[in-house]
Amino acid sequence: MYQAARGTSDILPGEQPYWRYVEQVITDITRLYGYQRIDTPIFEDTSLFRRSAGEYTDIVQKEMYTFDDRGGNSLTLKPEGTPAVCRAYIQHGLHNLPQPVKLYYISPIFRYDRPQAGRYRQHFQFGCEAIGDDDPALDAEVIDIAWRFYSGLGLKKISLYLNSIGCKECRPEYLSALKKYYAGHASSLCSDCKTRLEKNPLRLLDCKQPSCQPVADSAPRSADHLCARCLEHFTQLQKYLEILGIPFSVNPRLVRGLDYYTRTVFEIQPEEEGGQSTIGGGGRYDDLIEELGGKPTPAIGFATGIERIILNLKKQNVAIPEPPGLKALVAYLGERARDEAFKLTAGLRRAGISAVMTTGGKSLKAQLRQANSLGVPYAVIIGEDEVKAGTATLRYMADARQETLPIGELPARLRAIE
Repeated sequence: MYQAARGTSDILPGEQPYWRYVEQVITDITRLYGYQRIDTPIFEDTSLFRRSAGEYTDIVQKEMYTFDDRGGNSLTLKPEGTPAVCRAYIQHGLHNLPQPVKLYYISPIFRYDRPQAGRYRQHFQFGCEAIGDDDPALDAEVIDIAWRFYSGLGLKKISLYLNSIGCKECRPEYLSALKKYYAGHASSLCSDCKTRLEKNPLRLLDCKQPSCQPVADSAPRSADHLCARCLEHFTQLQKYLEILGIPFSVNPRLVRGLDYYTRTVFEIQPEEEGGQSTIGGGGRYDDLIEELGGKPTPAIGFATGIERIILNLKKQNVAIPEPPGLKALVAYLGERARDEAFKLTAGLRRAGISAVMTTGGKSLKAQLRQANSLGVPYAVIIGEDEVKAGTATLRYMADARQETLPIGELPARLRAIE
Protein backbone atom coordinates (compact mmCIF):
# COMPACT_ATOMS: atom_id res chain seq x y z
CA MET A 1 0.00 0.00 0.00
CA TYR A 2 1.36 3.42 -0.94
CA GLN A 3 2.37 5.77 1.86
CA ALA A 4 3.76 9.28 1.97
CA ALA A 5 7.51 9.31 1.36
CA ARG A 6 9.71 9.27 4.46
CA GLY A 7 10.11 12.76 5.84
CA THR A 8 6.90 14.07 4.30
CA SER A 9 3.42 14.32 5.76
CA ASP A 10 -0.18 14.86 4.71
CA ILE A 11 -1.92 17.87 6.22
CA LEU A 12 -5.34 16.37 6.89
CA PRO A 13 -8.54 18.39 7.40
CA GLY A 14 -8.25 18.04 11.19
CA GLU A 15 -4.86 19.79 11.11
CA GLN A 16 -5.89 22.59 8.77
CA PRO A 17 -7.24 24.93 11.50
CA TYR A 18 -3.69 25.20 12.91
CA TRP A 19 -2.29 26.10 9.50
CA ARG A 20 -4.99 28.66 8.78
CA TYR A 21 -4.45 30.18 12.22
CA VAL A 22 -0.70 30.51 11.71
CA GLU A 23 -1.19 31.95 8.22
CA GLN A 24 -3.67 34.53 9.55
CA VAL A 25 -1.20 35.70 12.21
CA ILE A 26 1.49 35.91 9.50
CA THR A 27 -0.82 38.08 7.39
CA ASP A 28 -1.60 40.33 10.34
CA ILE A 29 2.01 40.77 11.53
CA THR A 30 3.51 41.41 8.08
CA ARG A 31 0.83 43.99 7.30
CA LEU A 32 1.57 45.73 10.59
CA TYR A 33 5.26 46.06 9.72
CA GLY A 34 4.83 46.84 6.02
CA TYR A 35 6.18 43.60 4.50
CA GLN A 36 4.88 42.43 1.13
CA ARG A 37 4.56 38.84 -0.02
CA ILE A 38 6.88 37.27 -2.57
CA ASP A 39 6.68 33.74 -3.99
CA THR A 40 9.68 32.21 -5.74
CA PRO A 41 9.90 28.93 -7.72
CA ILE A 42 10.11 25.63 -5.90
CA PHE A 43 13.47 24.89 -7.55
CA GLU A 44 16.42 27.05 -8.58
CA ASP A 45 19.77 26.71 -10.30
CA THR A 46 21.94 24.54 -8.05
CA SER A 47 24.82 27.00 -8.12
CA LEU A 48 22.62 29.60 -6.40
CA PHE A 49 22.59 27.54 -3.21
CA ARG A 50 26.17 26.30 -3.48
CA ARG A 51 27.38 29.86 -3.75
CA SER A 52 25.15 31.30 -1.03
CA ALA A 53 25.05 28.64 1.68
CA GLY A 54 28.72 27.68 1.32
CA GLU A 55 30.30 24.66 -0.33
CA TYR A 56 31.22 23.02 2.97
CA THR A 57 28.01 23.57 4.91
CA ASP A 58 25.83 20.58 5.85
CA ILE A 59 23.09 21.90 3.56
CA VAL A 60 25.28 21.69 0.47
CA GLN A 61 27.27 18.62 1.47
CA LYS A 62 24.44 16.45 2.82
CA GLU A 63 20.95 17.87 2.53
CA MET A 64 20.10 19.27 -0.92
CA TYR A 65 17.71 17.55 -3.31
CA THR A 66 19.57 18.10 -6.60
CA PHE A 67 18.73 16.69 -10.02
CA ASP A 68 19.47 17.22 -13.71
CA ASP A 69 16.52 18.14 -15.87
CA ARG A 70 16.02 16.86 -19.42
CA GLY A 71 18.12 19.71 -20.75
CA GLY A 72 21.07 18.76 -18.57
CA ASN A 73 20.64 21.70 -16.17
CA SER A 74 21.41 21.07 -12.50
CA LEU A 75 18.45 22.16 -10.38
CA THR A 76 17.83 21.99 -6.63
CA LEU A 77 14.60 22.02 -4.64
CA LYS A 78 14.76 25.02 -2.32
CA PRO A 79 16.61 24.07 0.89
CA GLU A 80 15.97 27.59 2.26
CA GLY A 81 14.26 30.79 1.16
CA THR A 82 16.77 33.65 1.37
CA PRO A 83 18.93 33.00 -1.77
CA ALA A 84 15.84 32.76 -3.98
CA VAL A 85 14.53 36.08 -2.64
CA CYS A 86 17.94 37.67 -3.26
CA ARG A 87 18.01 36.27 -6.79
CA ALA A 88 14.56 37.78 -7.42
CA TYR A 89 15.72 41.12 -5.93
CA ILE A 90 18.60 41.23 -8.41
CA GLN A 91 16.75 39.84 -11.42
CA HIS A 92 13.79 42.22 -11.17
CA GLY A 93 15.73 45.36 -10.27
CA LEU A 94 14.17 45.79 -6.85
CA HIS A 95 17.14 47.98 -5.91
CA ASN A 96 15.34 50.72 -7.87
CA LEU A 97 12.53 50.74 -5.30
CA PRO A 98 12.70 52.76 -2.08
CA GLN A 99 15.05 50.92 0.27
CA PRO A 100 14.84 48.84 2.33
CA VAL A 101 12.62 46.48 0.39
CA LYS A 102 10.62 44.42 2.89
CA LEU A 103 9.40 41.01 1.76
CA TYR A 104 7.94 37.87 3.28
CA TYR A 105 7.21 34.37 2.02
CA ILE A 106 5.51 31.12 2.97
CA SER A 107 7.17 28.32 1.05
CA PRO A 108 7.86 24.58 1.03
CA ILE A 109 11.49 23.80 1.87
CA PHE A 110 13.34 20.56 1.08
CA ARG A 111 16.25 19.07 3.02
CA TYR A 112 17.44 15.50 3.00
CA ASP A 113 17.98 15.00 6.70
CA ARG A 114 16.94 12.65 9.46
CA PRO A 115 13.27 13.45 10.11
CA GLN A 116 12.70 14.82 13.60
CA ALA A 117 9.87 16.31 15.61
CA GLY A 118 8.44 19.26 13.73
CA ARG A 119 11.02 19.09 10.95
CA TYR A 120 10.49 17.03 7.84
CA ARG A 121 12.32 16.56 4.56
CA GLN A 122 9.58 18.66 3.07
CA HIS A 123 8.47 21.32 5.49
CA PHE A 124 7.13 24.86 5.26
CA GLN A 125 8.81 28.09 6.26
CA PHE A 126 7.61 31.60 6.93
CA GLY A 127 10.39 34.08 6.36
CA CYS A 128 10.96 37.84 6.27
CA GLU A 129 13.73 39.69 4.44
CA ALA A 130 14.57 43.40 4.77
CA ILE A 131 16.97 44.31 1.96
CA GLY A 132 18.87 47.54 1.34
CA ASP A 133 19.94 49.00 4.71
CA ASP A 134 22.50 48.15 7.40
CA ASP A 135 20.94 50.18 10.21
CA PRO A 136 20.81 48.09 13.44
CA ALA A 137 17.27 49.41 13.89
CA LEU A 138 16.33 47.12 11.00
CA ASP A 139 17.93 44.16 12.80
CA ALA A 140 15.82 45.03 15.83
CA GLU A 141 12.71 45.31 13.67
CA VAL A 142 13.18 41.84 12.14
CA ILE A 143 13.76 40.32 15.58
CA ASP A 144 10.71 42.20 16.86
CA ILE A 145 8.59 40.72 14.04
CA ALA A 146 9.73 37.22 15.00
CA TRP A 147 9.15 37.83 18.71
CA ARG A 148 5.71 39.41 18.24
CA PHE A 149 4.76 36.69 15.78
CA TYR A 150 5.39 33.95 18.34
CA SER A 151 3.74 35.85 21.16
CA GLY A 152 0.82 36.73 18.87
CA LEU A 153 0.30 33.01 18.26
CA GLY A 154 0.06 32.50 22.01
CA LEU A 155 3.43 30.78 22.54
CA LYS A 156 4.93 31.31 25.98
CA LYS A 157 8.32 30.64 27.56
CA ILE A 158 10.51 31.41 24.56
CA SER A 159 14.07 32.71 24.68
CA LEU A 160 16.04 34.92 22.29
CA TYR A 161 19.76 34.24 21.80
CA LEU A 162 21.96 36.76 20.06
CA ASN A 163 25.52 37.07 18.75
CA SER A 164 27.63 39.01 16.28
CA ILE A 165 30.04 37.11 14.05
CA GLY A 166 31.63 40.22 12.55
CA CYS A 167 32.19 41.21 8.94
CA LYS A 168 34.72 40.44 6.20
CA GLU A 169 37.04 43.05 7.70
CA CYS A 170 37.32 41.64 11.22
CA ARG A 171 36.32 37.99 10.79
CA PRO A 172 39.63 36.76 9.27
CA GLU A 173 41.45 37.64 12.49
CA TYR A 174 38.82 35.79 14.51
CA LEU A 175 38.93 32.73 12.27
CA SER A 176 42.71 32.64 12.65
CA ALA A 177 42.38 32.68 16.44
CA LEU A 178 39.70 29.99 16.25
CA LYS A 179 41.81 27.69 14.08
CA LYS A 180 44.82 28.16 16.30
CA TYR A 181 42.79 27.25 19.38
CA TYR A 182 41.12 24.20 17.80
CA ALA A 183 44.40 22.92 16.38
CA GLY A 184 45.51 22.27 19.95
CA HIS A 185 42.40 20.11 20.54
CA ALA A 186 42.23 18.30 17.19
CA SER A 187 42.60 14.84 18.72
CA SER A 188 39.34 15.21 20.70
CA LEU A 189 37.22 16.44 17.78
CA CYS A 190 34.61 14.39 15.92
CA SER A 191 35.33 13.49 12.30
CA ASP A 192 33.07 16.27 10.96
CA CYS A 193 34.83 18.89 13.08
CA LYS A 194 38.24 17.73 11.87
CA THR A 195 37.02 18.54 8.37
CA ARG A 196 35.50 21.83 9.51
CA LEU A 197 38.81 22.85 11.05
CA GLU A 198 40.33 22.83 7.57
CA LYS A 199 37.36 23.90 5.45
CA ASN A 200 34.92 25.92 7.57
CA PRO A 201 36.18 26.73 11.09
CA LEU A 202 33.20 28.89 12.10
CA ARG A 203 30.99 25.78 11.96
CA LEU A 204 33.10 24.23 14.75
CA LEU A 205 31.11 26.26 17.28
CA ASP A 206 27.84 24.81 16.00
CA CYS A 207 28.72 21.13 16.48
CA LYS A 208 26.18 19.17 18.55
CA GLN A 209 28.42 16.16 19.30
CA PRO A 210 28.96 15.74 23.08
CA SER A 211 32.71 15.15 22.63
CA CYS A 212 33.09 18.58 21.02
CA GLN A 213 31.05 20.58 23.55
CA PRO A 214 33.77 21.26 26.16
CA VAL A 215 36.16 22.43 23.45
CA ALA A 216 33.58 24.78 21.95
CA ASP A 217 32.62 26.18 25.35
CA SER A 218 36.16 27.49 25.89
CA ALA A 219 36.78 28.66 22.33
CA PRO A 220 37.61 32.30 21.47
CA ARG A 221 34.57 34.53 21.22
CA SER A 222 33.71 36.47 18.09
CA ALA A 223 32.54 39.45 20.16
CA ASP A 224 36.12 39.88 21.40
CA HIS A 225 37.39 40.28 17.84
CA LEU A 226 34.84 42.71 16.36
CA CYS A 227 36.02 45.79 14.51
CA ALA A 228 34.83 49.19 15.76
CA ARG A 229 31.93 49.35 13.28
CA CYS A 230 30.68 45.84 14.09
CA LEU A 231 30.99 46.46 17.82
CA GLU A 232 29.01 49.70 17.52
CA HIS A 233 26.37 47.92 15.41
CA PHE A 234 26.01 45.10 17.96
CA THR A 235 25.89 47.51 20.90
CA GLN A 236 23.19 49.61 19.22
CA LEU A 237 21.13 46.52 18.38
CA GLN A 238 21.12 45.47 22.04
CA LYS A 239 20.03 48.99 22.99
CA TYR A 240 17.10 48.82 20.56
CA LEU A 241 16.03 45.41 21.90
CA GLU A 242 16.03 46.84 25.41
CA ILE A 243 13.85 49.73 24.19
CA LEU A 244 11.45 47.18 22.66
CA GLY A 245 11.36 45.27 25.93
CA ILE A 246 12.53 42.01 24.34
CA PRO A 247 14.65 39.93 26.75
CA PHE A 248 17.75 38.33 25.21
CA SER A 249 20.96 36.50 26.05
CA VAL A 250 24.23 36.84 24.17
CA ASN A 251 25.39 33.36 23.15
CA PRO A 252 29.03 33.44 21.97
CA ARG A 253 28.66 30.01 20.32
CA LEU A 254 25.76 31.05 18.11
CA VAL A 255 26.88 31.16 14.47
CA ARG A 256 23.96 29.70 12.47
CA GLY A 257 24.49 27.11 9.74
CA LEU A 258 25.07 29.22 6.62
CA ASP A 259 28.21 30.94 5.37
CA TYR A 260 26.55 34.12 4.17
CA TYR A 261 25.76 35.51 7.63
CA THR A 262 27.55 38.67 8.80
CA ARG A 263 27.31 40.58 12.05
CA THR A 264 23.95 39.80 13.69
CA VAL A 265 22.81 36.20 14.14
CA PHE A 266 19.93 35.15 16.38
CA GLU A 267 17.74 32.21 17.35
CA ILE A 268 14.50 31.83 19.28
CA GLN A 269 13.95 28.64 21.26
CA PRO A 270 11.34 27.21 23.63
CA GLU A 271 12.90 27.48 27.06
CA GLU A 272 12.49 23.82 27.97
CA GLU A 273 13.67 22.33 24.66
CA GLY A 274 17.17 23.62 23.88
CA GLY A 275 18.99 24.27 20.61
CA GLN A 276 17.79 21.16 18.79
CA SER A 277 14.26 22.58 18.88
CA THR A 278 14.93 26.11 17.68
CA ILE A 279 11.67 27.43 16.25
CA GLY A 280 13.16 30.33 14.32
CA GLY A 281 16.30 32.25 13.59
CA GLY A 282 18.14 34.43 11.17
CA GLY A 283 20.71 37.12 10.78
CA ARG A 284 22.33 39.76 8.63
CA TYR A 285 23.76 38.90 5.20
CA ASP A 286 25.37 42.11 3.97
CA ASP A 287 27.58 40.49 1.31
CA LEU A 288 25.24 37.90 -0.21
CA ILE A 289 23.58 39.96 -2.93
CA GLU A 290 26.94 41.21 -4.17
CA GLU A 291 28.27 37.64 -4.21
CA LEU A 292 25.27 36.64 -6.33
CA GLY A 293 26.04 39.32 -8.91
CA GLY A 294 24.16 42.35 -7.59
CA LYS A 295 25.38 45.64 -6.23
CA PRO A 296 26.67 45.78 -2.62
CA THR A 297 23.42 45.56 -0.66
CA PRO A 298 23.09 45.00 3.11
CA ALA A 299 20.18 42.86 4.30
CA ILE A 300 18.77 40.94 7.22
CA GLY A 301 16.11 38.26 7.56
CA PHE A 302 14.70 35.38 9.56
CA ALA A 303 12.80 32.17 8.91
CA THR A 304 10.69 29.82 11.02
CA GLY A 305 9.33 26.34 10.40
CA ILE A 306 5.55 26.18 10.48
CA GLU A 307 5.39 22.49 11.46
CA ARG A 308 7.60 23.16 14.47
CA ILE A 309 5.43 26.12 15.45
CA ILE A 310 2.30 23.94 15.35
CA LEU A 311 4.08 21.28 17.42
CA ASN A 312 4.78 23.91 20.09
CA LEU A 313 1.23 25.27 19.94
CA LYS A 314 0.01 21.77 20.78
CA LYS A 315 2.62 21.24 23.50
CA GLN A 316 1.63 24.47 25.18
CA ASN A 317 -2.10 23.74 24.75
CA VAL A 318 -2.68 27.01 22.93
CA ALA A 319 -6.36 27.35 22.06
CA ILE A 320 -6.83 28.30 18.44
CA PRO A 321 -9.98 29.80 16.91
CA GLU A 322 -12.42 27.23 15.60
CA PRO A 323 -13.09 27.74 11.90
CA PRO A 324 -16.75 28.20 10.96
CA GLY A 325 -18.43 24.90 10.20
CA LEU A 326 -21.41 23.88 8.14
CA LYS A 327 -24.61 25.61 9.18
CA ALA A 328 -27.27 23.45 7.60
CA LEU A 329 -27.94 20.01 6.17
CA VAL A 330 -30.77 19.67 3.67
CA ALA A 331 -32.66 16.36 3.99
CA TYR A 332 -35.42 15.17 1.71
CA LEU A 333 -38.13 12.51 1.51
CA GLY A 334 -39.13 11.18 -1.88
CA GLU A 335 -37.89 11.69 -5.42
CA ARG A 336 -40.02 14.77 -6.03
CA ALA A 337 -38.50 16.47 -2.99
CA ARG A 338 -35.01 15.55 -4.10
CA ASP A 339 -34.89 18.10 -6.94
CA GLU A 340 -36.30 20.79 -4.67
CA ALA A 341 -33.71 19.96 -2.01
CA PHE A 342 -30.92 20.25 -4.59
CA LYS A 343 -32.27 23.65 -5.69
CA LEU A 344 -32.63 24.81 -2.08
CA THR A 345 -29.09 23.78 -1.15
CA ALA A 346 -27.70 25.76 -4.09
CA GLY A 347 -29.80 28.76 -3.07
CA LEU A 348 -28.51 28.67 0.51
CA ARG A 349 -24.91 28.61 -0.71
CA ARG A 350 -25.53 31.52 -3.03
CA ALA A 351 -26.94 33.41 -0.06
CA GLY A 352 -23.65 32.82 1.79
CA ILE A 353 -24.90 30.03 4.07
CA SER A 354 -22.77 26.90 4.23
CA ALA A 355 -24.91 23.85 3.51
CA VAL A 356 -24.75 20.26 2.31
CA MET A 357 -27.41 18.00 0.90
CA THR A 358 -27.68 14.33 1.76
CA THR A 359 -27.23 11.84 -1.06
CA GLY A 360 -27.96 8.21 -1.69
CA GLY A 361 -31.65 7.98 -0.82
CA LYS A 362 -31.19 7.41 2.93
CA SER A 363 -34.07 7.31 5.36
CA LEU A 364 -34.89 10.53 7.24
CA LYS A 365 -33.51 8.98 10.42
CA ALA A 366 -30.21 8.19 8.68
CA GLN A 367 -30.08 11.70 7.23
CA LEU A 368 -30.51 13.26 10.68
CA ARG A 369 -27.81 10.96 12.05
CA GLN A 370 -25.56 12.32 9.34
CA ALA A 371 -26.38 15.88 10.45
CA ASN A 372 -25.37 14.95 14.01
CA SER A 373 -22.12 13.34 12.89
CA LEU A 374 -21.22 16.46 10.89
CA GLY A 375 -22.00 18.71 13.85
CA VAL A 376 -24.50 20.69 11.81
CA PRO A 377 -26.70 22.86 14.06
CA TYR A 378 -29.70 22.92 11.71
CA ALA A 379 -31.41 20.49 9.36
CA VAL A 380 -33.78 21.62 6.62
CA ILE A 381 -36.32 18.90 5.77
CA ILE A 382 -38.32 18.79 2.57
CA GLY A 383 -40.96 16.15 1.77
CA GLU A 384 -43.66 16.00 -0.88
CA ASP A 385 -46.09 17.90 1.35
CA GLU A 386 -43.54 20.73 1.73
CA VAL A 387 -42.97 20.78 -2.03
CA LYS A 388 -46.72 21.26 -2.63
CA ALA A 389 -46.93 24.00 0.00
CA GLY A 390 -43.66 25.75 -0.97
CA THR A 391 -42.37 25.37 2.59
CA ALA A 392 -39.61 23.60 4.48
CA THR A 393 -39.18 22.33 8.02
CA LEU A 394 -36.29 23.83 9.98
CA ARG A 395 -35.07 21.46 12.69
CA TYR A 396 -32.87 22.64 15.59
CA MET A 397 -30.53 19.71 16.10
CA ALA A 398 -29.61 20.63 19.68
CA ASP A 399 -33.11 20.11 21.08
CA ALA A 400 -35.13 18.69 18.13
CA ARG A 401 -37.42 21.74 17.95
CA GLN A 402 -38.95 22.31 14.54
CA GLU A 403 -40.65 25.14 12.70
CA THR A 404 -42.20 25.35 9.25
CA LEU A 405 -41.67 28.39 7.05
CA PRO A 406 -41.76 29.39 3.37
CA ILE A 407 -38.68 28.30 1.44
CA GLY A 408 -37.96 31.88 0.40
CA GLU A 409 -37.58 32.91 4.05
CA LEU A 410 -35.02 30.23 4.93
CA PRO A 411 -31.82 32.17 4.08
CA ALA A 412 -32.84 35.17 6.19
CA ARG A 413 -33.93 32.91 9.04
CA LEU A 414 -30.68 30.95 9.06
CA ARG A 415 -28.64 34.15 8.96
CA ALA A 416 -30.59 35.54 11.91
CA ILE A 417 -30.05 32.58 14.24
CA GLU A 418 -26.79 31.36 15.74
